[in-house]
Amino acid sequence: MRLYETIKTELSEGILTLTLNRPDKMNAYTEQMNEELLDFYRSVNADDAVRVIVVTGAGRAFCAGMDLSDGGATFASEQSSEDYRDLGGQVSNQVYEVNKPIIAAINGPAVGIGMTMTLPMDIRIVKKDVKIGFVFGRRGIGPEASSGWFLPRLVGIGKALEWTLTGRYIPTSEAVEAGLMQYESEDPLAKAYEIAREIVDNTAATSNSFTRQLLWKMLGADHPHESHLVESKFLHWAGQNADADEGIQAFVDKRKAEFSMKASELPDFFSSEK
Repeated sequence: MRLYETIKTELSEGILTLTLNRPDKMNAYTEQMNEELLDFYRSVNADDAVRVIVVTGAGRAFCAGMDLSDGGATFASEQSSEDYRDLGGQVSNQVYEVNKPIIAAINGPAVGIGMTMTLPMDIRIVKKDVKIGFVFGRRGIGPEASSGWFLPRLVGIGKALEWTLTGRYIPTSEAVEAGLMQYESEDPLAKAYEIAREIVDNTAATSNSFTRQLLWKMLGADHPHESHLVESKFLHWAGQNADADEGIQAFVDKRKAEFSMKASELPDFFSSEK
C-alpha cells in the first residue's frame, strides 16, 4: 500500500487503521485528501490481509469539514455542471463498493463532509459531546457526498430534514438515539478496535464481504424477492465451499472456527442486480 501525505494507513492483525492526517488543520478536507482516499478505497478490496477498516482522525478532530482557506472560491469550478462531481460524492460512492467492514471512530469534531464521509461506513462510534452536524445551509451550500441517499436511510426522512434544514450541531446522545451513531464513547478508537477484533476473530471474510454488499445494495431494492434471489445464490455457493463446512463443524465440535477462504475468492453475486 502506497505512502500518502494527507492520510496514513497502518495494518495490524487484519485491522487497517486509516487516519485522516492533517492535525494542524483539524483534518480539514482538501482535493489532495480526496484523491488519496479514492486511491486507498479503490485498492483495498484486492488486499486480503485487510479484514476490517477503522477510520479516525489525527489530533483532536476527526474532520472539521472542507478546507475553506480559499474563501468563497472553495466550491467554484471551471467544469460544466454536466461534468462536475462533488469531491465527497466521489469517495462515498467508492466506499459503497468496498467489500470489507468499515468502522468510523469519530474522535473529535466532525462537520460537513467530516460527517457525510462516514455515512456509507457501517458502524459509527462518536466521542461524547464533540461537535457534529450537517452545516451546509449555514454556509450557503447543500448536502453532498451522496448524503441525500445515505442519511434518510440511516435516520429516516424527518430527522434527516430537520438536521440538514437547521444546520444545527447535533448532541451526540441525540445522534445515537436517532441511529446515526451506534455508540457514544470516551475512547472511540478503542471501541472501534474492540468491534473490529470481534469481526476478525470470529467471522469469515467471505461471509462479511457478501453481507456488507447485500445490506447496502438491498436498501434500493423494489421487492424482498430481490434479496431472496441473491441470498440464495450465495448460500448455494457457500454450501459447496470450505468456510461453511468449517463454521458448522466448529460449532459441532465446540471450538473456535478457523476460516481459510479469502474475500477475493467470492464471486460477484450482484452484477445482475445493478
